[in-house]
Amino acid sequence: MGDEAVALDRQAAYLDTLRAQGRPARFGGMIACLIGVMILVVARFKLGAPLWMLWTGGLVVAFGWGLFVYALVRRLTWVRAHPFDPNG
Repeated sequence: MGDEAVALDRQAAYLDTLRAQGRPARFGGMIACLIGVMILVVARFKLGAPLWMLWTGGLVVAFGWGLFVYALVRRLTWVRAHPFDPNG
């Protein structure tokens, strides 16, 4: 019973560490996407808005998605470098 509890604690700690990988980048990506969409909405529905606002909004959204992809790659490389070993 004691070994199973230790293994579950190790697995929980491993999953917590895994979930923390790239968390700031994911949060920054979400914020960047929200700001980009707000810029796009203002540029699209405001009369007389300059064309550069559409391009800027699209670039900010693309940057946000880039942060999401970066966080995903970072998590995948961490998992491959640190596989879970219940006996470790």
